[in-house]
Amino acid sequence: MSIAIQIEDLKKEYKGGLQALKGINLTVKEGDFFGLLGPNGAGKSTTIGILCGLVSKSSGRIKIAGFDPETHLSEAKLSIGVVPQEFNFNIFEPCAQIVINQAGYYGVPRRVATPRTKQLFEQLGLAEKYETPAGRLSGGLKRRLMIARALVHNPRILILDEPTAGVDISMRRSMWNFLEELNQKGTTIILTTHYLEEAESLCRHIAIIDKGQIIANDSTQALLTQLQSETVILYPEPGSKSDWTLPAWPLQKMDDGSIEADLTSSQNITDLIVQFAAQGVPIHRVKNKANRLEELFVKLVKG
Repeated sequence: MSIAIQIEDLKKEYKGGLQALKGINLTVKEGDFFGLLGPNGAGKSTTIGILCGLVSKSSGRIKIAGFDPETHLSEAKLSIGVVPQEFNFNIFEPCAQIVINQAGYYGVPRRVATPRTKQLFEQLGLAEKYETPAGRLSGGLKRRLMIARALVHNPRILILDEPTAGVDISMRRSMWNFLEELNQKGTTIILTTHYLEEAESLCRHIAIIDKGQIIANDSTQALLTQLQSETVILYPEPGSKSDWTLPAWPLQKMDDGSIEADLTSSQNITDLIVQFAAQGVPIHRVKNKANRLEELFVKLVKG
């Protein structure tokens, strides 16, 4: 499989000695859905800025779709589309014009950009906003407009920096569906997000960066296997017995009648449910207390 993004020993030091990146190494394969996660100030934005040519690196090497920006800048920029965290378009300009003009910056002629823009607007639920000034859009539709703008030149790689920040849950889910379909068609996607359930659901591989260093980098499933325990919440059927006793299990009764269980990797939730049923306490619903990736993220960053 070809490599979409290659980062080798990338360093960035700002004036005053602040080391934003301390020699990170990352490989993102073509067609992957890759999550780059980390707390605020970890180095995510600096990394993206360098990939996009907005921030100069101190040392190290990067390749975008096989192109070194130092020797093939135009080819590297054509290969990448970026959705920044902050809105950065003219709010008085019609939505379609924003996207068509963006295509022109990449050498896409208007006769090609116009139908392409219409197609993207249809896919992103913006068809009715074609001539609407961008400032009149809701926050969620503005995010979609930025995605359309990033895709109008048909990049092989799409970088999304907090694309669903401030977006309501229904629009967020529809955006997830669009991104999954886009990825299935071959576009490599790199996502930064503070919604860790979003990363766990979408990303096949995840890297976690903290204080300018990569502290974890693996497939999502492999990372989650590092969790030695998890807390689940069990909800008994209404009217169930309350005088149950299961001393072999780490359980805690909650004020709302639910039961919290801290399970190790060797303990099976199904066995616990069976034992509750044997005591006349049928369990009708189970959920994780916290997102699994969030648990791992907190553990690694604090560690």
